[in-house]
Amino acid sequence: MSEKLQSVGPIRPAQFQSALPTDRLILRDAPDSDAVSMDVVFVGGGPAGLAGAIELARLVGKDNEGDGGLGEVEIGVLEKASQLGEHALSGAVVNPIAFQELFPELDIGDLPFRGKVGKEAVYFLTERRAFRIPTPPTMRNHGNYLASICEIVRWLGKKAEALGINVFPGFPVEGLLVEDDRVIGVRTTPSGLDREGRPGADHMPAMDLTARVTVLSEGTRGPLTQAYLAWQGIGSDNPQIFALGVKELWETRVPLDRVIHTMGWPLPSDAFGGSFMYPLAENLVALGLVVGLDYQDARFDVHDVLQRMKLHPLFRPYLEGGEMVEWGAKTIPEGGFYSVPERCHGNGVCLVGDAAGYVDVPSLKGIHYAMHSGILAARAIFRALKAGDVSEAGLRSYSESVNASYIMKDLRRTRNVRLAFKKGFLRGAVGAGVMTLSGGAFPGGQITTPEDAEEERVLGGGGPGVRPDGKLTFSKVDAVYKAGNQTRDDGPSHLVVGEDVSPEAAELYTHMCPAGVYERDGDELRVNAPNCVDCKATDVLGPRWMSREGGSGPAYRRM
Repeated sequence: MSEKLQSVGPIRPAQFQSALPTDRLILRDAPDSDAVSMDVVFVGGGPAGLAGAIELARLVGKDNEGDGGLGEVEIGVLEKASQLGEHALSGAVVNPIAFQELFPELDIGDLPFRGKVGKEAVYFLTERRAFRIPTPPTMRNHGNYLASICEIVRWLGKKAEALGINVFPGFPVEGLLVEDDRVIGVRTTPSGLDREGRPGADHMPAMDLTARVTVLSEGTRGPLTQAYLAWQGIGSDNPQIFALGVKELWETRVPLDRVIHTMGWPLPSDAFGGSFMYPLAENLVALGLVVGLDYQDARFDVHDVLQRMKLHPLFRPYLEGGEMVEWGAKTIPEGGFYSVPERCHGNGVCLVGDAAGYVDVPSLKGIHYAMHSGILAARAIFRALKAGDVSEAGLRSYSESVNASYIMKDLRRTRNVRLAFKKGFLRGAVGAGVMTLSGGAFPGGQITTPEDAEEERVLGGGGPGVRPDGKLTFSKVDAVYKAGNQTRDDGPSHLVVGEDVSPEAAELYTHMCPAGVYERDGDELRVNAPNCVDCKATDVLGPRWMSREGGSGPAYRRM
């Protein structure tokens, strides 16, 4: 697949981005006559969706033990990966509070954690040196636990199935079924289509599932969430902004005895982000780099920068002689308090987890917020089912309970910390320090920000590249292989490319995408859709990401 290019000067990515195809995502036609009838459907089998389904099943079960219970309530969880956990990529340090809330009967040792955080260190890096600095209060991990997000999701999935919840891996969702202003279910994505969208020998048509309540737990930058918010005109004080995280898992010869975070090099001064290195076992290390997608240099390449970073004296001694066993990438919502939608419920629908933007950037945490939001949604849905009212009014208690919870209290306290870095690293660091010391009280006003795609870019130098050696540093093609990518080469493209993409915008896409999906070939943009690992960075700054057949994309096993 290729697209013709036209030349312009400085780049504003939004100029070349196609409009969100809401007509493909908001479906007004009646459900199929063979539609599967459910009571509650969770779209996305991550921590938020599974925690919500588990809490709801327990509430229904407890209620049915008494007189006048709800009776049988059919709960479904739809997950686009072929197995739970295969698309789950996130941080490896977890606050256990939501697990303890959901499983009060279990001891901490029975939860899916690798171990408690012991030592930790924060460094400011230059190209050749690492200066240890005091750990910022927001980044302290005392009482938190090391974990694999894949293992967490698989563990939660088993708990859900034991409660009789219908867990359907390999079923991505193509669109929301709606009637008037009410969400009444979902339509899954067909499979077995050829490149032109024609049914092949293994074709399975789309399937409709109706539900009294649909919970959007599809994670970061979900197209259904975007479409629902646009359709209903639900805004936020600031638009959501995003970061891209690229992560590697290494089997090492040298054990790591502490959690490490860094700031400074190898990022330019106009880029917000940092790196991490976590010990998951005696000889298993998670290493990654997270960068805000508002950087100015269109040739900045997160994957290449991570490869260069591994040559630094802080990291190289741990990695040399080891083996990179897994690789992945994912976008992260970074807007915080001011980017959360003004309401996260509607007529027959709730938004939970990363879909709603419940991530606290200063503390680098989101998993416990995702799970807690799922739990709160389950409680609101249970009350609505009991009252026989799943309208917007009937589900309002969900948004109210989130706003009163530690989720929004935490996000409010750090509401301007990430946004302060829009003025550069030094000013941002000073501002973040003042905000942390004052508990967010000073400066108290809102810092406004545009969407990432509205930030103007220029074609800079991109930094010195690294020639991959296949041992310590790797090409994007090798990295995608380590992601276990399972996408068919002969399937239709799930990426919607805008018209009249300029050479400069094509250059941006080529460097932005960590999986080598985009290539600039003279005046053409080539799109290698099968390479995509569903990180959604392209959806933030370029071609739109749409759902594709179940089981496509990465197959993370240990991340």
